[in-house]
Amino acid sequence: MIVRVPASSANLGPGFDSFGIAWQLYNEISFQLSDETEILGCAEGYQNEENLALRAYRRVLERCGIREEGGVSIRFGKTSIPVSRGLGSSAALITAGVMAANELYGLGLSRDELFLLATEVEGHPDNVAPALYGGLSVSAMAGGRAVTRRFPVSDKLFFTALIPPFELSTALARSVLPESVSRADAVFNVSRGALVLRALGDGDAELLAFAMDDRIHQSYRATLIDGFSAARIEAQECGAAAICISGAGPTLLCVSGNPDFPARMETALSLALPGWEMRTLTPDLDGAKIAAL
Repeated sequence: MIVRVPASSANLGPGFDSFGIAWQLYNEISFQLSDETEILGCAEGYQNEENLALRAYRRVLERCGIREEGGVSIRFGKTSIPVSRGLGSSAALITAGVMAANELYGLGLSRDELFLLATEVEGHPDNVAPALYGGLSVSAMAGGRAVTRRFPVSDKLFFTALIPPFELSTALARSVLPESVSRADAVFNVSRGALVLRALGDGDAELLAFAMDDRIHQSYRATLIDGFSAARIEAQECGAAAICISGAGPTLLCVSGNPDFPARMETALSLALPGWEMRTLTPDLDGAKIAAL
């Protein structure tokens, strides 16, 4: 069987560890019951027991009290989500693993139950929520339990990812953040987060230009992204209404109300930051699917 999972961008400026949106950019991973466990089609460094797809697969079996007989063959097929670039590659693996275990063992778990199990493995719900459900989501943790809800995204907005030619680990991106923030900064993010949701739903690029700002994480993480300032300046000059770091980075997400923005940005990026890649993104509204049995 093959599981297809979308990429995702978390945070979206002020929505730190809460907001997330899924994209029509997919990884396809096949799972098949086997005599012994093997992982194929990915870098050798990921072909081990720590592979997140395998860990998530086994977490489901463990929580359901099932003893694994034999193993599972996991094969990476089409993998369009770049690794460690802030586009939800880890969440995609985890989502694929929980869905595969549910399907192969006929467990009948609901998508909500799979969401809770995926969050256990990931540690936070901001990427696994859009990966599983699709669309724009807002998630929160309460007593170790994740809660998520979807919000609309207008088709009047155009999304573009600026992807650097280097990785940035989530652990490193978290290590530079302060342990606490001021009340003023907390209020700043909460108020703008609410406006971001309204702007995305209404397709209001002008409101988004004001609201997609942050005082909790982006200024710290920007220091880890070589070329951040140059990319941001180029995006602004090309007409981006709003720019934020996608997830933990290093990818930058640009939002515009102008359909011509991607073409202008591609030309500017190739001149200003050789090696960076630009991808136009369209929201995925369906989430992860069993693509083939």
